[in-house]
Amino acid sequence: MSRNKKKDEVNPDRETTIAGLYGDLQKLGQKQEYAKAIKVCNQILGNKGDEVEAVQYKIVCQMLLDQFENALALIQKNKITGMDFEKAYCQYRLNRTSEALKTLRAVKDLDYRMKELLAQVLYRLEEYQECYDLYRDLVKNSDDDCEVERQTNMGAVIASLEMWDDQEMDDPGFEEDTYEICYNKACQYIGKEDYKTAEEKLNKAESILRGDQELTEEELEEELGLIRVQQGYVKQCINKPKEASELYNLCMKSKPSDLSLLGVVSNNIVTINKDQNMFDSKKKLKIATGENIQKKLSKKQKGCIVINQCLLHMYSGQVNQCHKLAESLIKQYPDLDTPVLIEAAQYVKDKKLNQAIELLKSYVEKHPEQAFSLKLVIVQLYLTQGSIYPACDTLKSLGNLQYKPGIVSALVTLYNSQEDRESASDVLINAVKWYKANEPKSPELITITRANADYQLKIGKPSIAAGMLEDLRKANPKDSRVLAQLISAYSTFDTNKAQQLSKELPPVEEIAKDIDVVLLETSFSTLGHKYMKKTQKAEASPAAPAGDGLITKKKNKKKKKGKLPKNYDANVSPADLDQERWLPRRERSYYRGKRRDKKKDIGKGTQGSSGPSGDM
Repeated sequence: MSRNKKKDEVNPDRETTIAGLYGDLQKLGQKQEYAKAIKVCNQILGNKGDEVEAVQYKIVCQMLLDQFENALALIQKNKITGMDFEKAYCQYRLNRTSEALKTLRAVKDLDYRMKELLAQVLYRLEEYQECYDLYRDLVKNSDDDCEVERQTNMGAVIASLEMWDDQEMDDPGFEEDTYEICYNKACQYIGKEDYKTAEEKLNKAESILRGDQELTEEELEEELGLIRVQQGYVKQCINKPKEASELYNLCMKSKPSDLSLLGVVSNNIVTINKDQNMFDSKKKLKIATGENIQKKLSKKQKGCIVINQCLLHMYSGQVNQCHKLAESLIKQYPDLDTPVLIEAAQYVKDKKLNQAIELLKSYVEKHPEQAFSLKLVIVQLYLTQGSIYPACDTLKSLGNLQYKPGIVSALVTLYNSQEDRESASDVLINAVKWYKANEPKSPELITITRANADYQLKIGKPSIAAGMLEDLRKANPKDSRVLAQLISAYSTFDTNKAQQLSKELPPVEEIAKDIDVVLLETSFSTLGHKYMKKTQKAEASPAAPAGDGLITKKKNKKKKKGKLPKNYDANVSPADLDQERWLPRRERSYYRGKRRDKKKDIGKGTQGSSGPSGDM
């Protein structure tokens, strides 16, 4: 008690002092001297510790000085009501986005400030649809000086829905007065894969930005970096990697302070390098995978970077790192089939095809929604091994997709390569049955039926072919080709039916009226090239003009003169010539060949031996 009395005696005019300090606070606030204001707040709280207004003023000053950690600690310590916005904003700026969302969700009636903060939080959490709905409401119902900023943010959300969520979004129709709105519209058209329009919007954004006289040179370069990256991406998408690389390198040289921009540029350069320039790719990926940069990227951007890192391991021969990272990616991104394809490719590179096939099969069982593309890869691996029937079985496991013309054609070709005509025939027959039952009006039914009829005729099953041809004739009664095939098919097992149908054939004159007989005669003969009528190009002459289509006469070849002997003398009469000249040389009477008088003892006996020498 005595101590309290002593305090009162020391400071009898506490309220007057506090009032004077609040006056100082107001002046400091007007001058934006927030650090000095915090000291004044501490003086007020030293005089009266439960002064709520001073605590609130101190929290705001700390936020304005980016001291969000201190401001949040002060809010949580004092448990001041009515500061939910400040609490959520501090959490948002400290990258505690989930906590900020929880704080805002706990508020029943959100004012405009809190709605805009909630939209920012949702955007960072990649909840783009709810964020879009919130911004649409804010743009529609608000009327203040922040309209352009809201439109810019809403444009960013629309672009994200197009690029990351694959949603078709309409152009909001905002006036393209600022380069930010132009930039966001360009990103939206990139998501639509309309690269021409996107490039036009980016060029317009650059033009507006360069015309802003209030920006310093450093600020201009910083903002241009965003535009250059998107311009480079557009160039890359339209297959102009050299121009894209130049834009990326220009952006890297400016050393952007935006970490997300740095990560995107580094990753895109790696995609241009592909399996070349490994050293540069490793440097760029080291930048892109930095912890500070990863915090600034979206989930899909992070996934792209890590997938490229996995590919780099494969290209550079780092087998264990590739498998380890691929397995981690499969668990982390179960909806993406790229990681499992990379690991399978590494197995193929290591000549372990069976392991690659088993890996893909196990993944397909867990993710049946991605079965089609992965099963086609499995088919390719089976064909690489020469395993035709397992490849066919895999194609047949595609469900209703196995009846598509491309798959049917592949199956028939594969079975024919094994001379298994029965299986090929069954594939075609089953395809026709499926289309009749499920898609009777589909044009693919006509295609499959025609192919089936041709194949049945080819393998000697005219009765089945006739049934198929009858269906085709019902679909198009005037098709003379089908009628001719039908007559040919019936002629092998039902001649009466064939004769009856032959009456429906059009006259020969009508069939042959559009046929060029001369061209037909000079075309390739079915008997082979030996029986073709060959034409020779002859130069035009006054007597016979060119282009009459006549076959020119073959020129006679001149006979070559025979060769005469070297010692031939034209003055010698035939009687004086050698009469034995027609005989072989060895049979002529004057022949003196290289004969040797062989001695009987030469060549007989032991060769290389000699008689005894020396004394006994």
